[in-house]
Amino acid sequence: MSAAIDAYLPLRRLAHWAQTTPDAVYLTQPLADGAVREFTWAEVHDTALRMAAHLAEQAWPAGSRIAILSKNSAWWYVADFAIWLAGHVSVPIYPSLTGDSVRYVLEHAEAQAVFVGQLDSSDRAAMLAGIPADVKVIRLPTAREALPDGRASGEWDALVAAHAPLPNPRDRGPEEVATIIYTSGTTGLPKGVMHHFRAMAVSGYALKLAYNATPDDRVLSYLPLAHVADRVASEMHSLVAGLRVWFSQGLDTFTADLQRARPTFFLSVPRLWTKFRQAINARIPQPQLAAMLADPDQGPLVRKQILTQLGLDAVRVPTFGAAPMPPDLQQWYLDLGLDMLEVYGMTENMAVSHRTRAGSGRIGYVGQPSYQVEARIDPANGELLVKSPGQMIGYYKDPAKTAEAVTDDGFLRTGDVGSIDADGYFRITGRAKEAFKTAKGKYVAPAQIENRLAAHGYVEACCVAGSGFAQPFALLMLSPAAATAGRDTVNAVLAALREQVNTVLDPHERLDRLIVVPDAWTVDNGLVTPTFKVKRAELEKRYGSQFQSWAEQRETVIWA
Repeated sequence: MSAAIDAYLPLRRLAHWAQTTPDAVYLTQPLADGAVREFTWAEVHDTALRMAAHLAEQAWPAGSRIAILSKNSAWWYVADFAIWLAGHVSVPIYPSLTGDSVRYVLEHAEAQAVFVGQLDSSDRAAMLAGIPADVKVIRLPTAREALPDGRASGEWDALVAAHAPLPNPRDRGPEEVATIIYTSGTTGLPKGVMHHFRAMAVSGYALKLAYNATPDDRVLSYLPLAHVADRVASEMHSLVAGLRVWFSQGLDTFTADLQRARPTFFLSVPRLWTKFRQAINARIPQPQLAAMLADPDQGPLVRKQILTQLGLDAVRVPTFGAAPMPPDLQQWYLDLGLDMLEVYGMTENMAVSHRTRAGSGRIGYVGQPSYQVEARIDPANGELLVKSPGQMIGYYKDPAKTAEAVTDDGFLRTGDVGSIDADGYFRITGRAKEAFKTAKGKYVAPAQIENRLAAHGYVEACCVAGSGFAQPFALLMLSPAAATAGRDTVNAVLAALREQVNTVLDPHERLDRLIVVPDAWTVDNGLVTPTFKVKRAELEKRYGSQFQSWAEQRETVIWA
Protein backbone atom coordinates (compact mmCIF):
# COMPACT_ATOMS: atom_id res chain seq x y z
CA MET A 1 0.00 0.00 0.00
CA SER A 2 2.69 2.52 1.01
CA ALA A 3 4.58 2.57 -2.29
CA ALA A 4 1.41 2.98 -4.33
CA ILE A 5 0.07 5.76 -2.11
CA ASP A 6 3.39 7.61 -2.01
CA ALA A 7 2.95 8.48 -5.69
CA TYR A 8 -0.03 10.58 -4.53
CA LEU A 9 1.81 12.63 -1.91
CA PRO A 10 0.52 16.23 -2.21
CA LEU A 11 3.68 17.98 -3.42
CA ARG A 12 4.43 15.20 -5.90
CA ARG A 13 0.94 15.55 -7.37
CA LEU A 14 1.23 19.33 -7.55
CA ALA A 15 4.48 18.96 -9.53
CA HIS A 16 2.90 16.22 -11.68
CA TRP A 17 -0.02 18.38 -12.81
CA ALA A 18 2.21 21.44 -13.29
CA GLN A 19 4.44 19.40 -15.59
CA THR A 20 1.83 17.38 -17.49
CA THR A 21 -1.02 19.93 -17.76
CA PRO A 22 0.67 23.28 -17.07
CA ASP A 23 -1.91 25.43 -18.85
CA ALA A 24 -5.02 23.72 -17.49
CA VAL A 25 -7.01 25.91 -15.11
CA TYR A 26 -6.80 24.57 -11.57
CA LEU A 27 -8.31 27.26 -9.31
CA THR A 28 -11.02 29.85 -9.99
CA GLN A 29 -11.17 32.69 -7.47
CA PRO A 30 -14.10 35.17 -7.39
CA LEU A 31 -13.05 38.78 -6.82
CA ALA A 32 -14.77 41.59 -4.95
CA ASP A 33 -15.85 43.30 -8.20
CA GLY A 34 -17.69 40.21 -9.42
CA ALA A 35 -14.98 39.08 -11.82
CA VAL A 36 -12.97 35.89 -11.38
CA ARG A 37 -9.27 35.13 -11.52
CA GLU A 38 -8.10 31.80 -12.89
CA PHE A 39 -4.90 30.05 -11.83
CA THR A 40 -3.30 27.32 -13.95
CA TRP A 41 -1.47 24.39 -12.43
CA ALA A 42 1.85 25.86 -13.56
CA GLU A 43 1.02 29.25 -12.03
CA VAL A 44 0.01 27.72 -8.70
CA HIS A 45 3.23 25.71 -8.55
CA ASP A 46 5.42 28.67 -9.55
CA THR A 47 3.76 31.05 -7.06
CA ALA A 48 4.03 28.50 -4.25
CA LEU A 49 7.76 28.09 -4.97
CA ARG A 50 8.25 31.87 -4.88
CA MET A 51 6.51 32.20 -1.52
CA ALA A 52 8.44 29.16 -0.29
CA ALA A 53 11.66 31.00 -1.16
CA HIS A 54 10.60 33.87 1.11
CA LEU A 55 9.76 31.46 3.94
CA ALA A 56 13.05 29.59 3.48
CA GLU A 57 15.11 32.76 3.84
CA GLN A 58 13.69 33.28 7.32
CA ALA A 59 15.96 30.41 8.42
CA TRP A 60 13.39 28.91 10.76
CA PRO A 61 14.08 25.33 11.89
CA ALA A 62 12.72 22.64 9.58
CA GLY A 63 9.22 21.64 10.58
CA SER A 64 8.31 25.05 12.02
CA ARG A 65 4.57 25.68 12.31
CA ILE A 66 3.08 28.32 10.03
CA ALA A 67 -0.61 29.14 10.33
CA ILE A 68 -3.25 30.10 7.78
CA LEU A 69 -6.04 32.30 9.17
CA SER A 70 -8.41 32.95 6.30
CA LYS A 71 -11.61 32.03 4.54
CA ASN A 72 -11.18 29.65 1.61
CA SER A 73 -9.44 31.07 -1.41
CA ALA A 74 -6.97 30.16 -4.13
CA TRP A 75 -4.27 31.85 -2.07
CA TRP A 76 -5.13 29.59 0.90
CA TYR A 77 -4.14 26.60 -1.23
CA VAL A 78 -0.97 28.26 -2.50
CA ALA A 79 0.05 29.28 1.02
CA ASP A 80 -0.41 25.68 2.18
CA PHE A 81 1.76 24.40 -0.67
CA ALA A 82 4.41 27.08 0.01
CA ILE A 83 4.63 26.11 3.68
CA TRP A 84 5.23 22.49 2.69
CA LEU A 85 7.74 23.37 -0.05
CA ALA A 86 9.72 25.41 2.47
CA GLY A 87 9.95 22.38 4.76
CA HIS A 88 7.41 23.47 7.35
CA VAL A 89 4.07 22.40 8.87
CA SER A 90 0.79 24.17 8.09
CA VAL A 91 -1.68 25.03 10.86
CA PRO A 92 -5.10 26.08 9.53
CA ILE A 93 -7.21 28.29 11.81
CA TYR A 94 -10.94 28.88 11.49
CA PRO A 95 -11.60 32.44 10.23
CA SER A 96 -14.53 32.77 12.65
CA LEU A 97 -12.86 32.26 16.04
CA THR A 98 -12.56 34.70 18.91
CA GLY A 99 -9.30 36.55 19.44
CA ASP A 100 -8.59 34.42 22.51
CA SER A 101 -9.00 31.21 20.49
CA VAL A 102 -6.72 32.52 17.74
CA ARG A 103 -4.08 33.33 20.35
CA TYR A 104 -4.48 29.89 21.96
CA VAL A 105 -3.86 28.03 18.70
CA LEU A 106 -0.93 30.19 17.63
CA GLU A 107 0.74 29.94 21.03
CA HIS A 108 0.04 26.23 21.47
CA ALA A 109 1.42 25.49 18.01
CA GLU A 110 4.38 27.84 18.60
CA ALA A 111 3.72 29.32 15.18
CA GLN A 112 6.50 31.33 13.58
CA ALA A 113 4.17 33.07 11.12
CA VAL A 114 0.58 33.34 10.01
CA PHE A 115 -0.95 34.03 6.61
CA VAL A 116 -4.01 36.26 7.11
CA GLY A 117 -6.78 36.61 4.54
CA GLN A 118 -10.48 37.39 4.57
CA LEU A 119 -12.04 36.74 7.97
CA ASP A 120 -15.55 35.57 8.75
CA SER A 121 -16.12 36.96 12.24
CA SER A 122 -18.32 39.81 13.46
CA ASP A 123 -15.30 41.05 15.46
CA ARG A 124 -12.42 40.83 13.04
CA ALA A 125 -10.37 43.42 14.95
CA ALA A 126 -10.43 41.17 18.02
CA MET A 127 -9.30 38.20 15.91
CA LEU A 128 -6.32 40.14 14.59
CA ALA A 129 -5.50 41.42 18.06
CA GLY A 130 -5.20 37.78 19.11
CA ILE A 131 -2.09 37.32 16.94
CA PRO A 132 0.94 37.46 19.27
CA ALA A 133 3.38 40.27 18.54
CA ASP A 134 6.25 37.87 17.84
CA VAL A 135 4.38 36.01 15.08
CA LYS A 136 5.22 37.22 11.57
CA VAL A 137 2.14 38.20 9.53
CA ILE A 138 1.79 37.85 5.76
CA ARG A 139 -1.40 39.32 4.30
CA LEU A 140 -3.07 37.38 1.50
CA PRO A 141 -4.67 39.40 -1.34
CA THR A 142 -8.10 38.73 0.24
CA ALA A 143 -7.18 40.44 3.54
CA ARG A 144 -9.42 43.45 4.20
CA GLU A 145 -8.47 44.75 7.64
CA ALA A 146 -5.23 46.38 8.72
CA LEU A 147 -3.40 44.92 11.67
CA PRO A 148 -4.02 46.69 14.99
CA ASP A 149 -1.65 49.35 16.38
CA GLY A 150 -0.07 49.94 13.01
CA ARG A 151 1.75 46.61 13.13
CA ALA A 152 3.79 45.82 10.04
CA SER A 153 3.08 42.86 7.79
CA GLY A 154 4.32 41.32 4.59
CA GLU A 155 2.13 41.65 1.50
CA TRP A 156 1.61 38.53 -0.58
CA ASP A 157 1.90 40.04 -4.07
CA ALA A 158 5.02 42.05 -3.20
CA LEU A 159 6.76 39.07 -1.63
CA VAL A 160 5.94 36.79 -4.56
CA ALA A 161 7.20 39.38 -7.05
CA ALA A 162 10.42 39.86 -5.11
CA HIS A 163 11.47 36.21 -5.11
CA ALA A 164 12.55 33.70 -7.71
CA PRO A 165 11.11 30.19 -7.32
CA LEU A 166 12.80 28.15 -4.59
CA PRO A 167 15.35 25.97 -6.39
CA ASN A 168 15.41 22.24 -5.72
CA PRO A 169 12.83 22.10 -2.93
CA ARG A 170 13.29 19.06 -0.69
CA ASP A 171 10.86 16.22 -1.34
CA ARG A 172 8.78 15.79 1.82
CA GLY A 173 8.82 12.24 3.13
CA PRO A 174 5.56 10.35 3.60
CA GLU A 175 6.05 10.09 7.37
CA GLU A 176 6.88 13.77 7.89
CA VAL A 177 4.35 15.93 9.69
CA ALA A 178 2.38 17.90 7.08
CA THR A 179 -0.25 19.70 9.11
CA ILE A 180 -1.70 20.17 12.58
CA ILE A 181 -5.48 20.48 12.41
CA TYR A 182 -7.07 21.91 15.54
CA THR A 183 -10.42 20.31 16.24
CA SER A 184 -13.43 22.62 16.10
CA GLY A 185 -14.12 21.78 19.72
CA THR A 186 -17.71 20.85 20.57
CA THR A 187 -16.38 20.50 24.12
CA GLY A 188 -13.31 21.94 25.81
CA LEU A 189 -10.16 23.34 24.26
CA PRO A 190 -9.32 22.29 20.69
CA LYS A 191 -6.71 19.57 20.28
CA GLY A 192 -4.00 19.75 17.63
CA VAL A 193 -4.26 16.66 15.41
CA MET A 194 -0.96 15.86 13.68
CA HIS A 195 -1.08 14.25 10.24
CA HIS A 196 1.76 13.12 8.00
CA PHE A 197 1.87 13.49 4.23
CA ARG A 198 0.85 9.89 3.60
CA ALA A 199 -2.43 10.40 5.48
CA MET A 200 -3.09 13.48 3.36
CA ALA A 201 -2.49 11.44 0.21
CA VAL A 202 -4.71 8.58 1.38
CA SER A 203 -7.61 10.95 2.08
CA GLY A 204 -7.72 12.17 -1.50
CA TYR A 205 -6.97 8.77 -2.99
CA ALA A 206 -9.84 7.13 -1.07
CA LEU A 207 -12.28 9.67 -2.53
CA LYS A 208 -11.00 9.19 -6.06
CA LEU A 209 -11.24 5.44 -5.67
CA ALA A 210 -14.82 5.60 -4.35
CA TYR A 211 -16.21 8.15 -6.84
CA ASN A 212 -13.94 7.88 -9.91
CA ALA A 213 -12.93 11.55 -10.03
CA THR A 214 -11.07 12.83 -13.10
CA PRO A 215 -9.71 16.22 -14.24
CA ASP A 216 -13.13 16.82 -15.81
CA ASP A 217 -14.74 17.01 -12.37
CA ARG A 218 -15.38 20.25 -10.50
CA VAL A 219 -15.80 21.12 -6.83
CA LEU A 220 -16.78 24.25 -4.93
CA SER A 221 -14.61 24.91 -1.89
CA TYR A 222 -16.69 26.74 0.73
CA LEU A 223 -16.78 24.68 3.95
CA PRO A 224 -13.90 25.93 6.15
CA LEU A 225 -10.54 24.61 4.97
CA ALA A 226 -9.53 24.58 8.64
CA HIS A 227 -11.92 21.63 8.95
CA VAL A 228 -10.97 18.21 7.65
CA ALA A 229 -14.06 17.90 5.39
CA ASP A 230 -13.20 20.54 2.79
CA ARG A 231 -9.47 20.00 3.19
CA VAL A 232 -10.06 16.46 1.91
CA ALA A 233 -13.01 16.96 -0.46
CA SER A 234 -11.49 19.88 -2.34
CA GLU A 235 -7.75 20.30 -1.70
CA MET A 236 -6.54 16.69 -1.36
CA HIS A 237 -9.15 15.39 -3.82
CA SER A 238 -8.05 17.94 -6.43
CA LEU A 239 -4.37 17.10 -6.05
CA VAL A 240 -4.95 13.36 -6.42
CA ALA A 241 -7.48 13.51 -9.27
CA GLY A 242 -6.53 16.76 -11.00
CA LEU A 243 -10.04 18.18 -10.71
CA ARG A 244 -10.83 21.89 -10.89
CA VAL A 245 -11.72 23.97 -7.84
CA TRP A 246 -13.95 27.03 -7.55
CA PHE A 247 -14.21 29.18 -4.42
CA SER A 248 -17.08 31.09 -2.85
CA GLN A 249 -16.95 34.69 -1.62
CA GLY A 250 -19.43 34.01 1.17
CA LEU A 251 -23.11 33.72 2.02
CA ASP A 252 -24.10 36.78 0.00
CA THR A 253 -22.70 35.34 -3.23
CA PHE A 254 -22.99 31.63 -2.48
CA THR A 255 -25.84 30.92 -4.89
CA ALA A 256 -24.07 32.75 -7.71
CA ASP A 257 -20.79 31.02 -6.89
CA LEU A 258 -22.51 27.63 -6.94
CA GLN A 259 -24.25 28.36 -10.23
CA ARG A 260 -20.96 29.51 -11.77
CA ALA A 261 -19.02 26.46 -10.58
CA ARG A 262 -21.73 23.90 -11.42
CA PRO A 263 -19.85 21.29 -9.38
CA THR A 264 -19.93 17.63 -10.28
CA PHE A 265 -18.85 16.63 -6.76
CA PHE A 266 -20.62 18.49 -3.97
CA LEU A 267 -20.24 17.98 -0.23
CA SER A 268 -22.40 19.75 2.32
CA VAL A 269 -23.89 19.34 5.76
CA PRO A 270 -27.57 18.42 6.29
CA ARG A 271 -28.35 21.90 7.57
CA LEU A 272 -27.44 23.43 4.20
CA TRP A 273 -29.21 20.68 2.23
CA THR A 274 -32.27 21.53 4.35
CA LYS A 275 -31.95 25.23 3.48
CA PHE A 276 -31.92 24.37 -0.23
CA ARG A 277 -35.18 22.48 0.23
CA GLN A 278 -36.73 25.30 2.25
CA ALA A 279 -35.84 27.81 -0.47
CA ILE A 280 -37.61 25.69 -3.09
CA ASN A 281 -40.64 24.97 -0.91
CA ALA A 282 -40.98 28.68 -0.16
CA ARG A 283 -41.74 29.15 -3.86
CA ILE A 284 -43.44 25.82 -4.55
CA PRO A 285 -45.35 24.25 -1.63
CA GLN A 286 -44.40 20.60 -1.15
CA PRO A 287 -47.77 19.09 -2.16
CA GLN A 288 -47.69 21.06 -5.39
CA LEU A 289 -44.05 20.15 -6.05
CA ALA A 290 -44.73 16.46 -5.41
CA ALA A 291 -47.58 16.52 -7.93
CA MET A 292 -45.40 18.27 -10.52
CA LEU A 293 -42.58 15.77 -10.10
CA ALA A 294 -45.00 12.84 -10.36
CA ASP A 295 -46.26 14.07 -13.73
CA PRO A 296 -44.36 12.06 -16.41
CA ASP A 297 -44.41 14.97 -18.85
CA GLN A 298 -43.77 17.85 -16.46
CA GLY A 299 -41.49 16.08 -13.96
CA PRO A 300 -38.19 15.97 -15.90
CA LEU A 301 -38.39 19.67 -16.79
CA VAL A 302 -39.21 20.67 -13.21
CA ARG A 303 -36.28 18.62 -11.87
CA LYS A 304 -33.88 20.26 -14.29
CA GLN A 305 -35.17 23.76 -13.51
CA ILE A 306 -34.88 23.29 -9.75
CA LEU A 307 -31.41 21.79 -9.87
CA THR A 308 -30.25 24.51 -12.26
CA GLN A 309 -31.59 27.22 -9.93
CA LEU A 310 -29.65 25.63 -7.07
CA GLY A 311 -26.49 25.25 -9.15
CA LEU A 312 -26.64 21.48 -8.72
CA ASP A 313 -27.68 20.42 -12.21
CA ALA A 314 -24.24 18.96 -13.01
CA VAL A 315 -23.74 17.14 -9.70
CA ARG A 316 -23.02 13.45 -10.16
CA VAL A 317 -21.77 12.81 -6.61
CA PRO A 318 -23.93 14.58 -3.99
CA THR A 319 -22.54 13.90 -0.51
CA PHE A 320 -23.22 14.91 3.06
CA GLY A 321 -21.53 14.44 6.39
CA ALA A 322 -21.00 15.84 9.91
CA ALA A 323 -24.56 14.94 10.98
CA PRO A 324 -27.35 12.52 9.99
CA MET A 325 -29.77 13.49 7.24
CA PRO A 326 -33.48 12.88 7.90
CA PRO A 327 -34.85 10.09 5.65
CA ASP A 328 -37.57 12.31 4.20
CA LEU A 329 -34.93 14.86 3.16
CA GLN A 330 -32.91 12.12 1.45
CA GLN A 331 -36.07 11.02 -0.36
CA TRP A 332 -36.83 14.63 -1.38
CA TYR A 333 -33.49 14.86 -3.16
CA LEU A 334 -33.87 11.39 -4.64
CA ASP A 335 -37.13 12.60 -6.18
CA LEU A 336 -35.08 15.38 -7.79
CA GLY A 337 -32.60 12.84 -9.13
CA LEU A 338 -29.85 13.21 -6.50
CA ASP A 339 -28.86 10.01 -4.69
CA MET A 340 -27.51 11.43 -1.43
CA LEU A 341 -24.32 9.67 -0.32
CA GLU A 342 -23.17 9.90 3.28
CA VAL A 343 -19.48 10.19 4.14
CA TYR A 344 -18.22 9.65 7.67
CA GLY A 345 -14.89 10.34 9.29
CA MET A 346 -13.05 12.38 11.87
CA THR A 347 -10.23 14.88 12.03
CA GLU A 348 -8.26 12.12 13.74
CA ASN A 349 -8.39 9.82 10.70
CA MET A 350 -8.36 12.50 7.99
CA ALA A 351 -11.99 11.54 7.22
CA VAL A 352 -10.84 8.13 5.97
CA SER A 353 -13.39 5.92 7.69
CA HIS A 354 -16.77 5.10 6.06
CA ARG A 355 -18.55 6.22 2.93
CA THR A 356 -21.60 5.36 0.87
CA ARG A 357 -21.12 4.45 -2.75
CA ALA A 358 -23.59 5.30 -5.52
CA GLY A 359 -26.54 2.96 -5.66
CA SER A 360 -25.67 1.17 -2.41
CA GLY A 361 -26.85 3.57 0.27
CA ARG A 362 -28.94 2.45 3.22
CA ILE A 363 -30.91 5.14 5.01
CA GLY A 364 -29.82 5.32 8.63
CA TYR A 365 -26.32 3.97 7.93
CA VAL A 366 -23.16 6.00 7.27
CA GLY A 367 -21.84 3.50 4.75
CA GLN A 368 -19.16 0.84 4.58
CA PRO A 369 -15.47 1.06 5.49
CA SER A 370 -13.38 3.16 3.15
CA TYR A 371 -10.06 2.27 1.54
CA GLN A 372 -8.13 -0.23 3.72
CA VAL A 373 -10.15 0.65 6.83
CA GLU A 374 -10.81 -1.91 9.56
CA ALA A 375 -13.79 -1.37 11.87
CA ARG A 376 -15.19 -3.14 14.89
CA ILE A 377 -17.49 -2.45 17.85
CA ASP A 378 -16.04 -2.26 21.36
CA PRO A 379 -18.01 -4.89 23.32
CA ALA A 380 -17.57 -2.87 26.52
CA ASN A 381 -19.56 0.19 25.46
CA GLY A 382 -20.72 -0.26 21.84
CA GLU A 383 -18.26 2.34 20.51
CA LEU A 384 -17.01 2.16 16.92
CA LEU A 385 -13.27 1.51 16.71
CA VAL A 386 -11.50 2.21 13.42
CA LYS A 387 -8.01 1.47 12.15
CA SER A 388 -7.37 3.67 9.12
CA PRO A 389 -4.45 4.46 6.79
CA GLY A 390 -5.44 8.09 7.39
CA GLN A 391 -4.94 7.81 11.13
CA MET A 392 -3.28 10.66 13.00
CA ILE A 393 0.23 10.62 14.38
CA GLY A 394 -1.28 11.89 17.61
CA TYR A 395 -2.31 15.04 19.44
CA TYR A 396 0.35 17.75 19.41
CA LYS A 397 2.01 18.06 22.84
CA ASP A 398 -0.52 15.72 24.41
CA PRO A 399 0.65 12.10 24.59
CA ALA A 400 -1.82 11.37 27.40
CA LYS A 401 -4.86 12.26 25.27
CA THR A 402 -3.32 10.40 22.33
CA ALA A 403 -3.08 7.27 24.46
CA GLU A 404 -6.72 7.68 25.52
CA ALA A 405 -7.84 7.98 21.89
CA VAL A 406 -6.17 4.82 20.59
CA THR A 407 -6.51 1.20 21.76
CA ASP A 408 -3.50 -0.96 22.55
CA ASP A 409 -3.79 -2.61 19.12
CA GLY A 410 -3.95 0.67 17.24
CA PHE A 411 -7.68 1.30 16.73
CA LEU A 412 -9.00 4.86 17.03
CA ARG A 413 -11.86 5.43 19.44
CA THR A 414 -14.44 7.39 17.41
CA GLY A 415 -16.76 8.28 20.29
CA ASP A 416 -19.73 7.14 18.19
CA VAL A 417 -21.88 4.30 19.48
CA GLY A 418 -23.73 2.00 17.12
CA SER A 419 -23.78 -1.30 15.29
CA ILE A 420 -22.24 -2.91 12.21
CA ASP A 421 -24.37 -5.16 10.02
CA ALA A 422 -23.28 -8.25 8.10
CA ASP A 423 -22.23 -6.15 5.07
CA GLY A 424 -20.12 -3.75 7.10
CA TYR A 425 -22.58 -0.85 7.15
CA PHE A 426 -22.32 1.21 10.33
CA ARG A 427 -25.36 2.70 12.08
CA ILE A 428 -24.79 5.47 14.65
CA THR A 429 -27.10 5.42 17.65
CA GLY A 430 -25.40 8.04 19.80
CA ARG A 431 -22.23 9.51 21.22
CA ALA A 432 -20.39 7.62 23.94
CA LYS A 433 -19.91 10.74 26.09
CA GLU A 434 -23.21 12.55 25.39
CA ALA A 435 -25.56 10.21 27.24
CA PHE A 436 -26.86 11.74 30.48
CA LYS A 437 -28.72 10.40 33.49
CA THR A 438 -32.16 11.67 34.50
CA ALA A 439 -33.34 12.06 38.09
CA LYS A 440 -34.84 8.58 37.78
CA GLY A 441 -31.38 7.09 37.25
CA LYS A 442 -32.01 6.24 33.59
CA TYR A 443 -29.56 7.11 30.80
CA VAL A 444 -30.73 9.07 27.76
CA ALA A 445 -28.78 9.12 24.45
CA PRO A 446 -29.80 12.44 22.85
CA ALA A 447 -28.59 11.96 19.26
CA GLN A 448 -31.40 9.76 17.98
CA ILE A 449 -34.07 11.94 19.60
CA GLU A 450 -32.51 15.03 18.05
CA ASN A 451 -32.43 13.38 14.63
CA ARG A 452 -36.18 12.75 14.80
CA LEU A 453 -36.92 16.33 15.82
CA ALA A 454 -34.59 17.84 13.22
CA ALA A 455 -36.38 15.93 10.46
CA HIS A 456 -39.28 18.39 10.74
CA GLY A 457 -39.22 21.46 8.50
CA TYR A 458 -39.96 23.79 11.41
CA VAL A 459 -36.78 22.76 13.27
CA GLU A 460 -33.51 24.34 12.16
CA ALA A 461 -31.46 22.83 15.01
CA CYS A 462 -32.11 21.20 18.35
CA CYS A 463 -30.46 19.97 21.51
CA VAL A 464 -31.90 17.42 23.95
CA ALA A 465 -30.96 18.08 27.59
CA GLY A 466 -32.20 17.19 31.05
CA SER A 467 -29.41 15.75 33.17
CA GLY A 468 -30.79 15.43 36.70
CA PHE A 469 -34.38 16.19 35.69
CA ALA A 470 -37.28 13.74 35.77
CA GLN A 471 -37.58 13.70 31.97
CA PRO A 472 -35.49 15.07 29.11
CA PHE A 473 -36.55 18.12 27.14
CA ALA A 474 -35.42 19.73 23.90
CA LEU A 475 -34.19 23.22 23.03
CA LEU A 476 -35.25 24.24 19.53
CA MET A 477 -34.05 26.85 17.07
CA LEU A 478 -36.85 27.36 14.57
CA SER A 479 -36.39 27.39 10.81
CA PRO A 480 -37.38 30.24 8.47
CA ALA A 481 -40.45 28.19 7.50
CA ALA A 482 -41.68 28.33 11.10
CA ALA A 483 -40.93 32.04 11.33
CA THR A 484 -43.50 32.77 8.62
CA ALA A 485 -46.26 30.86 10.42
CA GLY A 486 -48.28 32.24 13.30
CA ARG A 487 -47.36 31.23 16.84
CA ASP A 488 -50.60 29.29 17.30
CA THR A 489 -49.83 27.24 14.20
CA VAL A 490 -46.26 26.60 15.31
CA ASN A 491 -47.44 25.63 18.80
CA ALA A 492 -49.86 23.08 17.40
CA VAL A 493 -47.28 21.65 14.99
CA LEU A 494 -44.59 21.35 17.67
CA ALA A 495 -46.99 19.78 20.17
CA ALA A 496 -47.92 17.17 17.56
CA LEU A 497 -44.25 16.63 16.74
CA ARG A 498 -43.47 15.99 20.42
CA GLU A 499 -46.24 13.41 20.62
CA GLN A 500 -45.12 11.75 17.41
CA VAL A 501 -41.51 11.48 18.57
CA ASN A 502 -42.48 10.29 22.05
CA THR A 503 -44.47 7.37 20.65
CA VAL A 504 -41.26 5.69 19.45
CA LEU A 505 -39.22 6.39 22.59
CA ASP A 506 -38.90 4.38 25.77
CA PRO A 507 -40.74 5.95 28.74
CA HIS A 508 -37.59 7.37 30.34
CA GLU A 509 -36.59 9.03 27.02
CA ARG A 510 -39.88 10.81 26.33
CA LEU A 511 -39.69 14.57 26.09
CA ASP A 512 -41.44 16.57 28.78
CA ARG A 513 -41.54 19.71 26.68
CA LEU A 514 -40.07 21.55 23.72
CA ILE A 515 -38.49 24.94 24.39
CA VAL A 516 -38.26 27.45 21.55
CA VAL A 517 -35.29 29.73 22.16
CA PRO A 518 -35.09 33.14 20.47
CA ASP A 519 -31.37 33.19 19.69
CA ALA A 520 -29.90 32.06 16.40
CA TRP A 521 -27.29 29.34 16.90
CA THR A 522 -24.33 30.57 14.90
CA VAL A 523 -20.60 30.11 14.60
CA ASP A 524 -20.15 33.73 15.67
CA ASN A 525 -21.90 33.29 19.02
CA GLY A 526 -20.17 29.99 19.67
CA LEU A 527 -23.26 27.77 19.80
CA VAL A 528 -22.31 25.66 16.77
CA THR A 529 -19.04 24.63 15.17
CA PRO A 530 -18.06 25.87 11.69
CA THR A 531 -19.72 22.74 10.28
CA PHE A 532 -22.91 23.43 12.29
CA LYS A 533 -22.48 20.76 14.95
CA VAL A 534 -24.30 21.87 18.08
CA LYS A 535 -22.05 22.73 21.02
CA ARG A 536 -24.06 21.02 23.71
CA ALA A 537 -21.99 22.36 26.62
CA GLU A 538 -22.28 25.96 25.37
CA LEU A 539 -26.06 25.68 24.97
CA GLU A 540 -26.44 24.26 28.45
CA LYS A 541 -24.22 27.02 29.81
CA ARG A 542 -26.29 29.70 28.09
CA TYR A 543 -29.74 28.41 29.06
CA GLY A 544 -29.01 26.22 32.09
CA SER A 545 -30.15 28.81 34.62
CA GLN A 546 -33.66 28.58 33.14
CA PHE A 547 -33.95 24.78 33.07
CA GLN A 548 -35.62 24.54 36.48
CA SER A 549 -38.25 27.21 35.76
CA TRP A 550 -39.07 25.56 32.44
CA ALA A 551 -39.44 22.19 34.16
CA GLU A 552 -42.02 23.69 36.53
CA GLN A 553 -44.25 25.00 33.73
CA ARG A 554 -47.27 23.07 32.50
CA GLU A 555 -47.05 23.87 28.79
CA THR A 556 -45.54 21.26 26.50
CA VAL A 557 -44.26 23.98 24.14
CA ILE A 558 -42.52 26.91 25.83
CA TRP A 559 -41.31 30.08 24.15
CA ALA A 560 -38.23 31.26 26.04
